Amino acid sequence: MPKQTLAQKIIAKHLVEGKMVAGQEIALKIDHTLTQDSTGTMAYLEFEAMGISKVKTELSLSFVDHSMLQNDFRNADDHRYLQGVAAKYGIIFSRPGNGICHQLYLERFARPGRTLLGSDSHTPTAGGMGMIAIGAGGLDVAAAMAGEPFYLEMPKIVGIKLTGKLQVFVSAKDVILQVLKILTVKGGVNKILEYYGPGVDTLSVPERGTITNMGAETGATTSIFPSDETTKMFLEAQGRGMMWEELKADPDAVYDENLEIDLSTLEPLIALPHSPDSIKKVSEVEGIAVDQVCIGSCTNSSLRDLKIVCALLKGKQVHENTSLTVSAGSRQVMENLATTGELEALIQSGARILENSCGPCIGIGQSPPTGAVSLRTFNRNFKGRSGTQDAQVYLVSPETATAAALNGKIVDPRKLGKFPQITMAERFILSDAMFIQPSQCANKEIIRGPNIKPLPDFTALPKKLQGKVLLKTGDNITTDDIIPGGAEIMSLRSNIPQISTYTFCHVDKTFASRAEQSRGGFIVGGENYGQGSSREHAALAPKYLGIKAIIAKSFARIHLANLVNFGILPLTFVNKKDYDSITLDDDLEIEVDDLKEQLTIINKTKGTHIAVNLNLSELEKEQVQAGGKLALIKAKQNHNKTPE
Repeated sequence: MPKQTLAQKIIAKHLVEGKMVAGQEIALKIDHTLTQDSTGTMAYLEFEAMGISKVKTELSLSFVDHSMLQNDFRNADDHRYLQGVAAKYGIIFSRPGNGICHQLYLERFARPGRTLLGSDSHTPTAGGMGMIAIGAGGLDVAAAMAGEPFYLEMPKIVGIKLTGKLQVFVSAKDVILQVLKILTVKGGVNKILEYYGPGVDTLSVPERGTITNMGAETGATTSIFPSDETTKMFLEAQGRGMMWEELKADPDAVYDENLEIDLSTLEPLIALPHSPDSIKKVSEVEGIAVDQVCIGSCTNSSLRDLKIVCALLKGKQVHENTSLTVSAGSRQVMENLATTGELEALIQSGARILENSCGPCIGIGQSPPTGAVSLRTFNRNFKGRSGTQDAQVYLVSPETATAAALNGKIVDPRKLGKFPQITMAERFILSDAMFIQPSQCANKEIIRGPNIKPLPDFTALPKKLQGKVLLKTGDNITTDDIIPGGAEIMSLRSNIPQISTYTFCHVDKTFASRAEQSRGGFIVGGENYGQGSSREHAALAPKYLGIKAIIAKSFARIHLANLVNFGILPLTFVNKKDYDSITLDDDLEIEVDDLKEQLTIINKTKGTHIAVNLNLSELEKEQVQAGGKLALIKAKQNHNKTPE
């Protein structure tokens, strides 16, 4: 038998269809699913529409961690709906305030060798536990809960060999920033980043989780570390030692691509506005005044990270010109810090302690002042994502963030002096009281608030697509550009007609109204169109507005899948120079009766023809023709029903 990488071993055990040949379509059995409230509400509306009585996975979890502000009824109504759905369909429900889905999952549920599909792009965090954990749109997760396999392109496996050991004040965040510097925000598309080598032994599970979490910013399908003695120790500390098994690549396994990083050579790094791959050494940008520092998010909110922060802040005060916020990833983290007395240092420093949630990372609370500089331990710094359009957001490690909070400016954390020694308990203080098991719920009624609207019906693809070019964008358009985050917009996630009015609102305020007036049309995009989060609203809203196709130079993986799921044709230029030949308001026409691998766009305004590729599998073409994945699933269910 040929030598296998760890990713290949897990994929092989879960392979339902296809062959493990890079670029070919495969289908995987999904063991676990997770949702969060921002994407989960729509996912469960989709699941309900499938008519399944119970989830068919080994484990499914519903977390509430994104839209925590309850400044009117909408978020509270969605939380109540999610709890009712969980009780009825056999899903574990994590109550608001329990913590961030990825941190909680890593602590309490992640299990080596399993597959996880989550309606959040940072689901690969669980790869730090030796899992194949993949972010996807809500409809794909709903289908997995219904027992459907998950289809994807077999990724290339990139072997990243780690050697050496991190120096003091250099952390796991700096490792993934170095990877981003090498690969960029599109260098990981349709690839799995698999870490191995002697340097792996020096990293704890939370540190590995930081690296796999932010691997999503490269566009990678997922990232993975081996399950070893370090993994065993973490599981034992969580009271889950019986779930451990050793998993690693075969000796001399062959990778499709190879990288090597000597951890001992790394310095503290920083991602400059407005992209996670705009990397410099912290020492190169020292001295910039900092208005705000935010520590937390699913990337850097573990007990390890906050112990370091508390130790560095002990006996010191946050700079008078800088606001410091800290949000732990889970109540477990907070309880352990409180019990050991470390939380006291955080309180006395003047830090603002926020709820255990995503919060500022997705623009919900703590928006910086006008034109401010904000250092964040988060994973994304897209323009406007913080809630302030002209803010300058930098991404850093907890060590670098703390140094800035104390000094009021960007400072190399190695100038803070002696690195603190922290102690991790052999057994953490555990409490699962905020998880509600389905069997605990006497009342399984699903209550729908007035903001929860039924799913729109999308018709099958016509034989010909016609319309105007309604928007032309540049490279690296994000899902935040398409449907922004923030408290107001995200509270509309269960109301497609309403949230659609915000489509591209920060790119072109007239887009939604023009699309509605034109009864839809086309969008032209550059490279890596749709990078960022898994929010399927970035496909659903344009579909609701009548967008028929996106014509781009290239697409981000999850967004491409979401476009297919809702019946929007994702087309790529055969000759990328043709991008320049299309302008706003051009009248386009495409014959789509036969979805061939290459189609022709007729630009009726300019009298030209443009060749485009349709790089979809036969199943994906079937989904698009049916009007989307949900329409196809429902059609198949109706066909399979036995007449009475």
